[in-house]
Amino acid sequence: MASANDPAGRFWLGRLAPEEQVNEGSSAERIGRMEPCAIGIRLLPTSVAPWSCTARVRLRVWIPQGPDWIKSDEIDETFPLAVQDRYQQSFGCKILTDAIHAATGTEGLSAEMRVEVTPGPSGVPELLFEIVNTSPRKHQFFTDTRLYEVSLSLNGIETKPYLLEALPDSFRYDREVSAYGVNCGVVAEDGTFTTTDTIGVEKARPDYWGAGLPPLKFADLERDPFPDLSALLDALRQWGDDIWSSTSLDARAAANGWSAEMRNEARKEATKFDVEFDRIKKGLFHLSANADLLRSFRLMNRAMERASQGRGYNSWRPFQVGFILANLACIVEPKEESAIVDIVWFATGGGKTETYLGLLITAVLFDRMRGKSHGITAWTRFPLRMLSLQQLQRFADAMAAAELVRRTENIGGTSFACGFLVGDSATPNRIPVEPRFENDIDVENADEKTWAAFKRLQKCPFCGSRDIKMEFDRDLWRLDHVCENDKCYWPEKALPFHVVDEEIYRFLPTIVVGTLDKAAGIGMQGAMRGLAGPPIGLCRRPGHGFTYAPRSLRPHGCFVPGCRQTADPLPMPSQYFGPSYRLQDELHLLRDSLGAVDAHYEALFDGLQEELCGCRPKILASSATLEGYETQVDVLYRREGRVFPQQGPSTEEGFWTSSSDELMRRYIAIAPRGLTIEFVIDRMATELQNAVRSLLSDPAEVCATIGVSETKALDLLRLYGTQVVYGNTLRDLDAIQRSITSGQIRPADGKRLNHAILTGRTDFRDVAAILERLEKPEANPEERIHLITASSMMSHGVDIDRLNVMVMAGLPLGSAEFIQATARVGRRHPGIVFVIHKIGRERDAGVFRSFDKFVKHGDRFIEPIPITRKSRRVLERTIPGLQLARILAIHEPNAGKSLYTVSALRSLIRSGDLVITQEREAVMNYLGIDPAEDAKLAQDLERWFDRFERNIVKSHPDIKSGTDAAGKPMISLRDVEEQIPVFLDRR
Repeated sequence: MASANDPAGRFWLGRLAPEEQVNEGSSAERIGRMEPCAIGIRLLPTSVAPWSCTARVRLRVWIPQGPDWIKSDEIDETFPLAVQDRYQQSFGCKILTDAIHAATGTEGLSAEMRVEVTPGPSGVPELLFEIVNTSPRKHQFFTDTRLYEVSLSLNGIETKPYLLEALPDSFRYDREVSAYGVNCGVVAEDGTFTTTDTIGVEKARPDYWGAGLPPLKFADLERDPFPDLSALLDALRQWGDDIWSSTSLDARAAANGWSAEMRNEARKEATKFDVEFDRIKKGLFHLSANADLLRSFRLMNRAMERASQGRGYNSWRPFQVGFILANLACIVEPKEESAIVDIVWFATGGGKTETYLGLLITAVLFDRMRGKSHGITAWTRFPLRMLSLQQLQRFADAMAAAELVRRTENIGGTSFACGFLVGDSATPNRIPVEPRFENDIDVENADEKTWAAFKRLQKCPFCGSRDIKMEFDRDLWRLDHVCENDKCYWPEKALPFHVVDEEIYRFLPTIVVGTLDKAAGIGMQGAMRGLAGPPIGLCRRPGHGFTYAPRSLRPHGCFVPGCRQTADPLPMPSQYFGPSYRLQDELHLLRDSLGAVDAHYEALFDGLQEELCGCRPKILASSATLEGYETQVDVLYRREGRVFPQQGPSTEEGFWTSSSDELMRRYIAIAPRGLTIEFVIDRMATELQNAVRSLLSDPAEVCATIGVSETKALDLLRLYGTQVVYGNTLRDLDAIQRSITSGQIRPADGKRLNHAILTGRTDFRDVAAILERLEKPEANPEERIHLITASSMMSHGVDIDRLNVMVMAGLPLGSAEFIQATARVGRRHPGIVFVIHKIGRERDAGVFRSFDKFVKHGDRFIEPIPITRKSRRVLERTIPGLQLARILAIHEPNAGKSLYTVSALRSLIRSGDLVITQEREAVMNYLGIDPAEDAKLAQDLERWFDRFERNIVKSHPDIKSGTDAAGKPMISLRDVEEQIPVFLDRR
């Protein structure tokens, strides 16, 4: 093979620098990882010295020939090793040096095998076998004295495995590692250990249906759920008796060498299984004992069958039904169940969203039957904009199906509706009569394009038509999604879907979907009381919605500009208005400062709802990790945590899911040497696009080469034609962007590379457009998106079956992000993930050497979630919003007037209707602050409330409003750090 390019600037597989060069570096260890002079295998022998084995070394060198370079034939040498019990020994120097001389015709390059004997774990000997490039750094003929494509194989030595300390010493996990690579990976096969520069790990697609389980079809469960549900329960009991019995566990303990601690752990896990079984059994009992619940469950299945049309399924997965049954108690016994947070912990792509929806539709139907004719049943919060946008259509489709069922069954109450509560320019907070702020909509000059920017449904949830337009109804002051299909099943003009914050407060849609950040708004917006309790009244003018505390422009609390109508009393008891559920998706993301701040606002919403409605909501959540969930749930919600489903006795064995023979995802770990990660990513992205374009230009030849029918070419282009390059930092993404614009990533055919960006900096409207193009790609492959650069924004909630190729620029800092990000590919079809390790980083190097375990047991590598509720710094930031929320949600409605001004608050204090000490006690109770245990926090609160009262009671020209007296409330839950202005000096 010949090359016109310097190999040192292009090739890196099996590359070894001269030892002399590495030793001259100022940081030899780090340089040795980035461009090592040796690769090796570390292992534990079963016997004592001496040790005998056979080594096989393969390598190539590049020979300068004028302006070009010629790659030598492969040098392949095998020789015996007789290792003594002393620190370091050398072997094969003459054999390897002579072989290199013979292959190149010139002396000067050399290599040798070195073996080190050191004490290993528990004092047993550990052997390190290394092949070292001993060539000089400079040579008069060989201008490049590196060795390339170096590999080492060992056989003939009996070994015992290492135990991976990063995995817990649990009966569930295989902690054994046969050998470790040094500056490389190791493949062990049939007693031979071989180094590798790319470690491949395959992950099987979960099998969600065990043998002998009932089909659980929606239609069957609507008709008569008991036969299938009873069969499922019987199968679960039988499986538990077989797997978790003392006899079975004793046999496993003996076969796998469990310690007494491991056997005791297994006994406790068996008890957890019994508890889970009893919960599911209790759910089946509630169905048989409660006619309204049974009817709700059956009608929910009818709605799910309708909502699933065109999605390729018509039945439940067993775990989904198990979760719904296990949580039916929270519908009929809400007070008892509200003290527990139920967490879904299941494989990404396993159907968690549909599981939520099944339970929620059952709950909303039951709510209507018990007399909850209006209001919010569930508020679903996602940590990221992308999550909520992707899930929105699913929720809308399910609610539409449930609404059609409700109408057919003549169940009373208002129409089921969805609200999208996001803000941050993604949706309007309000539509003003006249624009006052920069982002305000100018109604008088708005056109179709203005309103179209806020379209959030890609298709009609009732009929599936994509012919949806946005209209602003000036009479009702409402922004509507309107389906243009004349044959749509929805009989009204506007779809029951709201994207303006004030409309959500006015109409209180059945399900609110949004981002976590919006919770902070309750400290500034009195109408957010509707997310924790009852509004004040119902405007008498049809279509105007609920009313709240009056303002100067809203004399009776109606949000429609100019409305002077008085309000009717609420149409149902006040206690029914509180949401039955708060759903938190991706619970593991609520950590550090975000988690600490959210804990305070969770406490606020709980406290307000308990005060206004008599009980707290049920919290449902999903999480990517079980590590430390009990502490996290206690900090966030002051509740006990409970996980569904319980794990089986091994990672490969469970009732709800098991491994199949179908490939889900192949991971390829790559450790570049001597070249920047940017260069490797550029080459990888380019070659992947070249492969795709070869398939497009010559499908017959490519399909013949890979052994696939040519009829599948278009499918392959659709499923693998778009690659994702995932960056862990904005610096990584900026480097990739520069490579694209500068032509470093340039397909060989010279045609355009269509590129899209999905990061936190991407405008919400652009995100929606990109997702639409990915889900519904252009007919011409040349017009499609070919490459996506993405940040952690994409690691959650992007459910697109076409994304099946990812290049990851270094390991994410957290294991949870690695799991979530790589789960974006291979959701339905086999995916491939190239993980380009930043091998100079200690963590990347450590994961690389045990990459197999990292992938297979990734959830156990997830770090405990750092979070605290009792932070003085966080309390300082949250307390203004907490107290102002109490004024807006409790005291304004009680006073029947606006309490915006300090003078109004002063009057309330003087009349005795606002007692500051009682306010302090209420906030302390919300947050669970005990003056005895949390003395400093209690003192901080006492000082803050004293200052707050002084600011109100004592007149001051700069303090005119309650906000002036309290301090600025948080705008967003992420608004933790103080903001400072930055000015550009152009002098």
